[in-house]
Amino acid sequence: MRMAEIHRKTNETDIELRLSLDGGSRDISTGVGFFDHMLTALCVHGGLGLALRARGDLEVDCHHTVEDVGIVLGQALKEALGDRSGIKRYGHAFIPMDEALGFCALDISGRPFLVFEGDFPQAVTGAFDCCMTEEFFRAVAMNAEITLHLRCGYGKNSHHMIEAMFKAFAHALKDAAEVTEGGVLSSKGVL
Repeated sequence: MRMAEIHRKTNETDIELRLSLDGGSRDISTGVGFFDHMLTALCVHGGLGLALRARGDLEVDCHHTVEDVGIVLGQALKEALGDRSGIKRYGHAFIPMDEALGFCALDISGRPFLVFEGDFPQAVTGAFDCCMTEEFFRAVAMNAEITLHLRCGYGKNSHHMIEAMFKAFAHALKDAAEVTEGGVLSSKGVL
C-alpha cells in the first residue's frame, strides 16, 4: 500500500498524520469541526485512509492549525506517491453542491503551483475562517509538489462552495493517483 506517516511539532501546532492512498479507516480530529467535516469528505470521495490528530493554538484562531495540516498532508501525499511512476498523473472533476459548483484540475508533476478562485459570501462557517480554504490548498500543493487549479465560480453558501472544492479535489486526486501499468508519464522520462 502507498502510505506515509508524518509528525510535525512547532510552537503553534502538534500534528500526527497517517495517510493511505489506497483506502482504510478515517479518524480525524483537528479541533475545528467544519475542517474535520471537509477532511472527512476529502477522504470519502478520494478513497483515502487517514488518521489525523492536530492540536493547535485555536485560542488565537484556526489559521496555524489549518495551514499546518495542509503542510503535513502535502508532505504525506508526496511521500506516499513515491517517484510518481505508474500513475495517471492528471485528474480533474466538476462537483455540484446545491447552488455551488466546484472545479479542480491537477497534475502530480513535481512542480508546485496553485491557482485558486473562490469568493465566499460568508467569512466563517462554524469556527473555520473561509479564507483558510486557499491557505490549506496552497500548503497541500506546495508540499505535495503538485500543480493545482481550484475554482468555485459561484454559490450563495460558503459551506457548500468550500465543500464542492474539497470534493472536486478529492475526485481529481483519486483519478490522478490511480495506478497504471506504465512508468513515468512524461516525454522527459522523469518528473
